[in-house]
Amino acid sequence: MKKSKLYWLIGLLIVILGVAGYFLMGSSNSEIQYRLGKIERGDIIVNISATGTLQALTTVQVGSQVSGTIAKLYADFNSVVEEGQLLAQLDPTFLQASVNEQRANLDRATAAVNETKRNLDRVNQLFAKSLVSQADLDAALTSHESAVASLKQAEASLQRAEVNLRYATIRAPISGVVISRNVDVGQTVAASLQAPTIFTIANDLKKMKVEASVDEADIGNVKVAQAVSFRVDAYPEEQFAGQVSQIRLSPVISQNVVTYTVIIDVENPEEKLMPGMTATVSIEVARRENVLRVAIAALRYTPTDTDQEKSANRADSTAVQKNNASTGGLPQQGTERQFKEFSPNTNRIRLWTLENGMTRPLSAVKGIQNSKYAEIMETELKEGDEIIIGTVGVQATQTTRTGQNQTNPFAPRFPGGR
Repeated sequence: MKKSKLYWLIGLLIVILGVAGYFLMGSSNSEIQYRLGKIERGDIIVNISATGTLQALTTVQVGSQVSGTIAKLYADFNSVVEEGQLLAQLDPTFLQASVNEQRANLDRATAAVNETKRNLDRVNQLFAKSLVSQADLDAALTSHESAVASLKQAEASLQRAEVNLRYATIRAPISGVVISRNVDVGQTVAASLQAPTIFTIANDLKKMKVEASVDEADIGNVKVAQAVSFRVDAYPEEQFAGQVSQIRLSPVISQNVVTYTVIIDVENPEEKLMPGMTATVSIEVARRENVLRVAIAALRYTPTDTDQEKSANRADSTAVQKNNASTGGLPQQGTERQFKEFSPNTNRIRLWTLENGMTRPLSAVKGIQNSKYAEIMETELKEGDEIIIGTVGVQATQTTRTGQNQTNPFAPRFPGGR
């Protein structure tokens, strides 16, 4: 019985020692290690992403203004045509018959005019001899004028019939390439309500455009003549260039999402790009060259260990007072409230550096930023200086979080933008 109690006590002691060792090891491994990054000098480019569709600069749908049966086709898909070139011919049988009918009506109207003219001449002679009344003369004159009007109407009807006959011969309105043919020989086209489309001609595929849909949150940063790069699935390894030529004011609303159409002019000398291709567009809206830049992670870092921060501030109080002169009087120590009170500029940020093992805040003004870097200005930091971008082995009382005083999520990504 005594041995069993002894074994039980020994086992309990081993468990207690194991638990204590585990926590001691965990405590030693949880020492904060800072990840550092360097201030470097380079370029920062801010882009807006969008998707669009490639189209020819000028696309004309060629239709038929008269109804009839397609008798012949003189062009097909990918045919290169010149302005005025014959494209198709409708069966002209009925249209020619209509012309012949109107010519007969014109002859009849001409004969009527001649007859009324002779009758008017006779009445005038009789009226001069006082053999007919004024009413007879007026009736003869009215009959002649009516016949002349009927003649003009017959002439107009003949002209309309001749025009319809010419419409049976369909010619290219512009020079270009046929990208669509919608009919075959023997097919009947009806032009009762609207002209049916027979061909679609693209003017010049060596010059194309991208119709890109840009979100309303980004459209304010897009300007005419901005540089654009894009890719298409057909050539995933190749990047194409273009330029913004137009920003259409008409909004496109789909499922409560508002977008605007941006037209991008594209050179296509090798004719690799084809109408209808989907383009993934990147519009360059801002660029800074050879500026001080810092990794975005540095803007998100803020130490939350209050005691460590206070001790660092006490140790650096003298240096901080000196630095206030170079940072516009902005305090580098104290509470977040004090920092905001002395930072009317919403782009004013804090970056953190290590000094004698303690974190030290340094102020800066943030310029433009992209997904990797942010421009920093009005700071004592220099190229090559190291700043904290994160931690490794963070304790429960020390975390890396997005600093509320560092980056306003509603602030623009660059001055004047959204």
